[in-house]
Amino acid sequence: VAAQNSRKRKLNAILNLEEDVCNLQIQKESLEKEHSQCSRSIGRMKQKLNNLYHDIFSRLRDDQGRPVNSCQYVIHCSNDGSVFIIPKHLVKSEQKQDNEKEQKQK
Repeated sequence: VAAQNSRKRKLNAILNLEEDVCNLQIQKESLEKEHSQCSRSIGRMKQKLNNLYHDIFSRLRDDQGRPVNSCQYVIHCSNDGSVFIIPKHLVKSEQKQDNEKEQKQK
């Protein structure tokens, strides 16, 4: 009787584990589908942002009325909502300073 009960417990444990594996496979498939949807959504947002960026730069002009070169400038949004056009070399130096500050804080 003890051996029979032991086999029954083992069989129940195996069945529970098989059910857990099946549930995890379903969850994995669901998460993979969600990940794929998020990736596509991010790709669409990146494309829209890129299009907006190019549209903005196509309309910008400097003091002499010449188009602003998007290779030399970037659009910078500050925390208060202000938008600036900044030379890229200034942004890179600011990023270096920010990185140095972060490393010092660590």
